[in-house]
Amino acid sequence: MNKFIIIIILLMGCHGVSAQSILGKWKSIDDETGEAKSIVEIYEKNGKVYGKIVDILTAKRDALCNKCKGKNKDKPVLGMVIIEGLEKEDNVYEGGTIINPENGKEYKCQLKIEEDKDTLRVRGYVAFFYKTQYWKRVE
Repeated sequence: MNKFIIIIILLMGCHGVSAQSILGKWKSIDDETGEAKSIVEIYEKNGKVYGKIVDILTAKRDALCNKCKGKNKDKPVLGMVIIEGLEKEDNVYEGGTIINPENGKEYKCQLKIEEDKDTLRVRGYVAFFYKTQYWKRVE
């Protein structure tokens, strides 16, 4: 009987690991240089997922989004919502957008937690062209 209870507890623990939440803080990593650039907080609002820059890890802490258009034009990058309107589809979040504050461009966005639950695949794309970064969870 005791073995049965232990097995059930272990199985429940494994299920919790596979269902790791995308919500929380993530360190954005430049895919070309490997440099940590910012901390992005992923949060849910009205059933959709958003991401906001809550810290900048480079010397560009006071940077403005000069190349952005619309509501983000010339606004501080720190505090900017760069991921908007994603919804969960199986184990992927998609259907929204991501802004690259360095060039001001907006892309369709897809987020997915990798097998390593502390790695987030961030993909921005236009048509069938895409660029992928891997962000690390901040404890």
